Amino acid sequence: MPVPRPASEQYNPRRWAALVVTMAATVMDLIDGTVLQVALPTLRRELHASSTQLEWAMAGYTLAFASGMITASRLGDRYGRLKVFQAGLIAFTLTSLVTGLSVNPEMLVAVRILQGACAALMVPQVLAMLRVEFPPVEQQRAATVYGLTFSIGGVGAPLLGGLLLDADLFGLSWRPIFFVNVPVGIAALIGTVLLCRDSRSEYASTTDVRGLVLATAAVLALLYPLVEGRTLDWPWWTFAVMAACPVLLWVFGRYERTVVARGHTALLDPALLRQRAALGGLSVAVLFFAGAAYPVILTVHLQSTVGFSPLHTALTMVPAAVGVGLFSPFATKLRQLGRPLAVVGCLVLALGMGLTTLTVARYGTGLHSWQLIPGLLVGGVGMSMASGVLIATVLAKTPGHHVGAAAGLVNTAIQIGTASGVALLGTVYFGLLDGGHPPIRSATTGLLVVVGLYLLAAPAAMILPGGRLVFMAARPPQQQTPQEPADAGAAQA
Repeated sequence: MPVPRPASEQYNPRRWAALVVTMAATVMDLIDGTVLQVALPTLRRELHASSTQLEWAMAGYTLAFASGMITASRLGDRYGRLKVFQAGLIAFTLTSLVTGLSVNPEMLVAVRILQGACAALMVPQVLAMLRVEFPPVEQQRAATVYGLTFSIGGVGAPLLGGLLLDADLFGLSWRPIFFVNVPVGIAALIGTVLLCRDSRSEYASTTDVRGLVLATAAVLALLYPLVEGRTLDWPWWTFAVMAACPVLLWVFGRYERTVVARGHTALLDPALLRQRAALGGLSVAVLFFAGAAYPVILTVHLQSTVGFSPLHTALTMVPAAVGVGLFSPFATKLRQLGRPLAVVGCLVLALGMGLTTLTVARYGTGLHSWQLIPGLLVGGVGMSMASGVLIATVLAKTPGHHVGAAAGLVNTAIQIGTASGVALLGTVYFGLLDGGHPPIRSATTGLLVVVGLYLLAAPAAMILPGGRLVFMAARPPQQQTPQEPADAGAAQA
């Protein structure tokens, strides 16, 4: 006779409903992080924005997001993950409304940076809440489902943007791509109140302000010159500032070791970076999601050079989403393989983007949507393979008391990768265009950089720990109460 599973490990639909609610908020962030890609030509025309201002509208969002992720995860550990998540959700919804009301490029960039900071409060809480809320037997499946949001949101955002731009609701042009977040945000907030439970870490007792300043300065030292360098014709100080980035990271590491030695809570515990899961996740995420910024090139090229409308461009990108869906039925079992799947996924993505690059180069201005299907379809499969297993590996291989910081670290790496990708690919593509090079050559050169990033991500994935993914409890089991036997896995605030 089979032994019944403990009450805390029995299937509980509330957990999954709560995950869907928090995923909806995460998708809002993913859409806002990428939806501008399909709207770039419209913004350039209607707001009279320069290419640098357009880059800042995208990279500024992800820069603020990346800079605040680790701090936000620590705030959630200390004050309650659900409380911090809800505060970020409310602020994100309000800033989405203000972004849609922007009247010039300067206002757009400023509010987008603020919006990114608000998103940073939300996203890192989700992984930590997932690890605490779900029992070990369900964590792998939950992590897989959550990992797919990055793939689906990344390729679904251009489609949503294209549909809204083509509809031109109430004559508002591009503005509804931000206004749509308002009803979604309100619904998600109600859902969190009804379904989600709060948790916090017993290890987080202080806030590391100096560590935050050093970490933010290091990120800025890398990204600011990448975005502004082309416009300023690469003065010497841009290279000097970028060279300061590794120095600042070294100072940050030394300072964090001092904080831990004094018995205080560090922004990023140096012990976490000795975990192969966190270090490997950091390395792969930066390269992988830098390459995922390729729609910056493809959507602008299809509209400005080939002559597609925003909706036509968005529909052209659908095969990437289909590729994600094709792999999804096999995701749960195959992702237990861990590292090998991440390596193969990166290589499959490189193959898909290589096919896309050859297609753009061969057909030029006579390009048709169906000709891009093979490359985008293969790329979508690779995206689904690698993105989900990356997050699942970090969750499975990181000790429970580090899970909040690990979630913040990996999400930070994702955003740094995205911001770096926007800056790097924008610099290559727009730099060649502004330099008088043919549009086809400019686009194919930028896409070749994407292929190179994925080829680098494959060996970087070897840093991840090997072995099958086995999820452990996020914290020691606690005494169950008679009233809540199925939810004993959640740490109450």
